Amino acid sequence: MVNDMTKGRPMKLILTFCIPMLMGNIIQQLYNMVDSIVVGRFVGVDAFAGVSSTGSLTFLVIGFVMGLTSGFSIKVAQSFGAGDYKEMRKYIANALYLSGAFAVVLTALTVLFTRPLLRVMQTPENIIDYAYDYIIILFAGISVTILYNILASILRAVGDSKTPLIFLGVAAMVNIVLDLLFVISFNMGVKGVGYATIIAQIVSAVLGIIYIKKRYYILHIQMDELRMDLEKCKELAYIGVPMALQYSITAVGTIILQFAVNSLGSATVAAVGAATKVQSFAILPMETWGLAVATYAGQNFGAREYNRIRDGVNKSLVLGVVYSVFIYVIIAVFGGYISLLFIKKEEIAILGDVVRFLRISGAFYPTLAVLFVVRNVLQGLGYSMITILAGVSELIARAVIAIVFVRIFGYDAVILAGPVAWICADMIVIITYIVKQNDLRRICIEQSDVVKVCDTI
Repeated sequence: MVNDMTKGRPMKLILTFCIPMLMGNIIQQLYNMVDSIVVGRFVGVDAFAGVSSTGSLTFLVIGFVMGLTSGFSIKVAQSFGAGDYKEMRKYIANALYLSGAFAVVLTALTVLFTRPLLRVMQTPENIIDYAYDYIIILFAGISVTILYNILASILRAVGDSKTPLIFLGVAAMVNIVLDLLFVISFNMGVKGVGYATIIAQIVSAVLGIIYIKKRYYILHIQMDELRMDLEKCKELAYIGVPMALQYSITAVGTIILQFAVNSLGSATVAAVGAATKVQSFAILPMETWGLAVATYAGQNFGAREYNRIRDGVNKSLVLGVVYSVFIYVIIAVFGGYISLLFIKKEEIAILGDVVRFLRISGAFYPTLAVLFVVRNVLQGLGYSMITILAGVSELIARAVIAIVFVRIFGYDAVILAGPVAWICADMIVIITYIVKQNDLRRICIEQSDVVKVCDTI
């Protein structure tokens, strides 16, 4: 069901749109957690460390895919908000062409260079085979990942965040069942969880195709809309590629940091891996809220409802900061218990490092909440080049800490790498938003005689 976010109370619209997305992302995180739990419990701590060590490399590629497809959907959201459905379908057709091209290129590059990258990252010898066996399967299935993400992004662009939730729910059940079957019954080790993930994604992609074909006539592309339009491809790439690079540039900084973490030994790798799993789950609502705001901003920008954008953003910032404080208290108190899902209670030193990571890093969650909201609203407005600059600032921050400070301060420097990167990115996106907000105010005043006076922006 489509959801027009250009009319009605902003917070109610964003919240209604966000909740299914959040539930879907929680489900996705849960079945990713199941992968780690099954590996940690039934294969061993080295296998868990191996799978955990691939997190930054996986984020480099999968994050690129998510950013790319989310960027493509911005033009879809803007066309939908403007009520130009024919133009919207043309953007969808060209987004599919571009997605296919990126799938071919990314699959070839990742399959060829995965092991050399693991070597360059100085992955410890006792875990490198586990890392490779797991991640190469994920990379071989990138085309399926791209297909699901572009379908889900298109549905969210027209305001439907519920349907992708259903697909993810089915995929999660498939993934969990196959994890247990492949690892415990078939003794496939880390390869088993890799295959389970890809098969689950295939299921969700197929469901997406079937549902759109049967239910979403507004998205059915007509013959005259199928033509590849280089100008539209250029417009899509102008937004999608910077958003993808923003994810990947951030991931490069994380890879550099992982290089430093690997140098501290497999026990530290396991601690950082477990802490990152817990933290990823804790910050998920903030991240999802930001994505919802991007769609809200995109639709209202297309409808020229500039006054609604600032209203929604300001309230979203307040809610994001309130949540960040709440979740910090939760993980500061219970983070150690949650990490027992991944690390056995006998690993006392590792568990202590996990708790320290969560308590120090979590104190900076308000800065991350602001980053998620402001960065995503800029993307929704089409200012995606700024995300590259913000991503570069995060990359530089993490690289400097990894190269200079980890060797001096060790694990504590690793913990502070994320917060320092968030603050650096915040400074860029906040200043940009203030400038662009003034631009929108000027446009609104100029159009007040044909639209309406926007006295709140």
